[in-house]
Amino acid sequence: MQIGPYTLTNNLILSPMAGITDRPFRQICRELGAGMAVSEMTASNPALINHPRTQLRLDHQGENEPRSVQIVGTDPVQMAEAARRNQQSGAQIIDINMGCPAKKVCNVAAGSALLRDEPLVDKILTAVVSAVDIPVTLKIRTGWDTRTKNAITIANIAEQAGIVALAVHGRTRACKYKGDAEFDTIKAVKQAVNIPVLANGDITSAEKAKFVLKYTGADGLLIGRGAQGNPWIFREINHYLTTGNHLARPNLAEVHLVMSKHLRQLHEFYGQVMGVKIARKHINWYLRNIDGLLLPSVKKAYLINKPEQQLAFIDRIFDVLKNNTTIAA
Repeated sequence: MQIGPYTLTNNLILSPMAGITDRPFRQICRELGAGMAVSEMTASNPALINHPRTQLRLDHQGENEPRSVQIVGTDPVQMAEAARRNQQSGAQIIDINMGCPAKKVCNVAAGSALLRDEPLVDKILTAVVSAVDIPVTLKIRTGWDTRTKNAITIANIAEQAGIVALAVHGRTRACKYKGDAEFDTIKAVKQAVNIPVLANGDITSAEKAKFVLKYTGADGLLIGRGAQGNPWIFREINHYLTTGNHLARPNLAEVHLVMSKHLRQLHEFYGQVMGVKIARKHINWYLRNIDGLLLPSVKKAYLINKPEQQLAFIDRIFDVLKNNTTIAA
């Protein structure tokens, strides 16, 4: 798959997710088969530049190319400056967020709320594309609600503005993450534009990935929640698309190794206090993917406050599970 001058190793991309797709998770997913990983959204508001979390989101040390950074905001000038700032910090692709359904984002008319203001969409896209000399991509939803689906109009605006690739989540903002994603709109968007289109929403298995690609004609897939606690999804889908055969699920030894590595990287990246707190949700996702009966262990994990204790706790869980050979599908 091609995005600007960058040829990806495959057409499977880790979707940007606020509070989740930090550098440690992006690196884990790239190692396990993602063709690219997009950073969590970074606010364009200049007042937040020196905030510790903003600075961490600008940290791409050791990341594989291409490095894609998502920005969010409503002011074309601020968005253009944010794009320039991120390019200077090492971003090689700028992704614009017009898909986030979160209330705190939409309440300030950012994220998917922008879909209600097509002229402003045009101004923001044009400003950002003109501000940098690296590729700019865009993520949207199918519309604000089911009565005002305008993804095709937005896609045409994006193509005219110079956006090089477009990701479409198969839900409106009003849907949030409820119900099933629909792919008819994504199919229509793909037929309406000549730039690469990525399908997003409910890609949780190799079979679903193959179906969505075939049904929509999309050039690639953006995978978000399906990768939470399951970064192996990328290599499994890629293997299935390439060979037609299912790749064996990772055994417990590999899950233990990857999970422990991920937690250590979070501790190092965020520091001991925040690292432990942020690791908790990942522990939840990993353990739930192993067995729903581990829910009591998940609750205990939230009571741990020190990195070494968190890692030791995970070791004890896998000691109990060591007689198993594979993770249930």
